[in-house]
Amino acid sequence: MTDTDTNCNRALIVIDVQQGFDDAYWGQRNNPACEENVGALTDSFAEAGDPIVLVGHDSTTPDSPLRPDSVGNAFKPVLEGVQPALRIRKYVHSAFNGDVDLHAWLQERAIAQVVICGIQTNRCCETTARMAGDLHYDVLFAIDATHTFDEPDTDRADGLSADVLTRATAANLHGHFAQVVKTSDVVKATALKN
Repeated sequence: MTDTDTNCNRALIVIDVQQGFDDAYWGQRNNPACEENVGALTDSFAEAGDPIVLVGHDSTTPDSPLRPDSVGNAFKPVLEGVQPALRIRKYVHSAFNGDVDLHAWLQERAIAQVVICGIQTNRCCETTARMAGDLHYDVLFAIDATHTFDEPDTDRADGLSADVLTRATAANLHGHFAQVVKTSDVVKATALKN
């Protein structure tokens, strides 16, 4: 864990942007622009001096590419050079249930707004956004800075595509737990703020 004395009213939470998600283990992904958009967000927050929280998943599944002893556990190159205000390791879906009390950390710094991006859209990112919404944060979900994978379905032999799951996440979150936004909107608002 690293920590700085940064004090502002918003933070960027980058979830599980790890090399193991490039493994064929996961199947077909969507949104090839995800990493580029994550980079745009981290650059924007760094330039503004606003805190960035890097979250990594330490899988307990024996064959997962995200196991702590696997090379896939490392962050992707897009995060190289990012100086986080906080690092969190987790074993479950929500960044609020990691090895650091994220809610307490945000409260101590009077951070009211969180911007969420990363992998997977409909799992760790959506779960974190739901918890943040229930904890009364102003949540911006940068959907084009997330991606997910096709999933099996109990009712359909062909399963559900990553794009369908992303649309379902947007419908689940928007107006209930978060505002679903584009990376360009966040970057533009950051530039206007400075």
